[in-house]
Amino acid sequence: MSEGPDIAAPGRAGAVKIALVAGEASGDNLGGGLLRALHARQPTLCAFGVAGPRMVEAGCEAWVSSEELAIMGLAEIVQHLPRLLRLRRDLVARLLAVRPDVFVGIDSPEFNLRVAAQLKAQGIPTVQYVSPQVWAWRQGRVRTIGQSVDLVLCVLPFESRFYDAHDVRAVFVGHPLADRIPLESPPGPARAALALDPGAPTVAVLPGSRRAEVAKLGDPFAATLAWLHERRPEIRFVAPMANEAVRVLFEHSLAQHAPGVPIALVDGRAQEALAAADAVLVASGTATLETALIKRPMVVAYRVAPLTAWLMRSMKLMKAEFFSQPNLLAGRQVVPEYLQEDVRPDVLGPALLAQLQRPDHAELIATFTAIHSTLRRDASARAADAVLELRNRHSGTR
Repeated sequence: MSEGPDIAAPGRAGAVKIALVAGEASGDNLGGGLLRALHARQPTLCAFGVAGPRMVEAGCEAWVSSEELAIMGLAEIVQHLPRLLRLRRDLVARLLAVRPDVFVGIDSPEFNLRVAAQLKAQGIPTVQYVSPQVWAWRQGRVRTIGQSVDLVLCVLPFESRFYDAHDVRAVFVGHPLADRIPLESPPGPARAALALDPGAPTVAVLPGSRRAEVAKLGDPFAATLAWLHERRPEIRFVAPMANEAVRVLFEHSLAQHAPGVPIALVDGRAQEALAAADAVLVASGTATLETALIKRPMVVAYRVAPLTAWLMRSMKLMKAEFFSQPNLLAGRQVVPEYLQEDVRPDVLGPALLAQLQRPDHAELIATFTAIHSTLRRDASARAADAVLELRNRHSGTR
């Protein structure tokens, strides 16, 4: 285990036992911040569960790596269902044996809510940190969520209002990204740090943090770079890679669809790459919020398996007008977003050129600044306080 705070060993007398399950990189980041805030309030904290490197650094004992849950889309979950069912069964059995004071599922709702339901039935308090997009699609799930968890920690402000309307206990805590990212992110220092041309128009490219995302978006993103390079050869590109597997996939897409296009691939350093950019081509997800907080124009794209897309359309599961976080938070379309068949270079390329020369750029920055201020709430501290309050209320202590 990496060096971290002095977390009590499982079973130590008087230790507050917190079980956590985070399913991917963004959840691992949230979990790391939550654990540090919890430890500041409870020095004898004992944390364990499904964790990534950030949570391990914060002192969580990783029973299973968070990468085991990094799956997107309905069809993709079906493909991995036997393995996920075994993992869930074994995890629940182990958690019931340990009986944590609180269980915190971080994102990954398809997995975590089912774990939470079984633990709650056995008297263990349960929390879902990051609401599933129940307000956007399959709204009937709100009843299941209320039955599965005692508390939902919401990172977006309109989510808690949705739960209030359905009598499910929820608290808006803000988003840790808004706490961590400064209100202003000038491009000069970021371009210098990444050795990018300080005067060239620059587009950042973020095809996703999961292999499944990059497998679907890598080719059209690379083809879009080739489309732009042919028409605007002065544009430079920078692509932060979330991990080695993502880098290998995207390098293959670039070799196939954008040979000779000048692009700097960097390991990690997403915030620097975003700050260095004039516009961003980005996969839908947390990276769109990160882009908005750094206040850069963007084009958002999202692709899922054909079966998932068919189910969403045929069953009319999608209820929200938008799917990207900047548009949802603004309550209107402030950046272009494209789904499925529209994710292709002749659509994405012109949209990016338009973002590079937006006449309403100042208005866009003002909108993103207002979002930043709304989300900047010291989220990890608020989440930790809510988790401990639930634990204390359940145990009868103060």
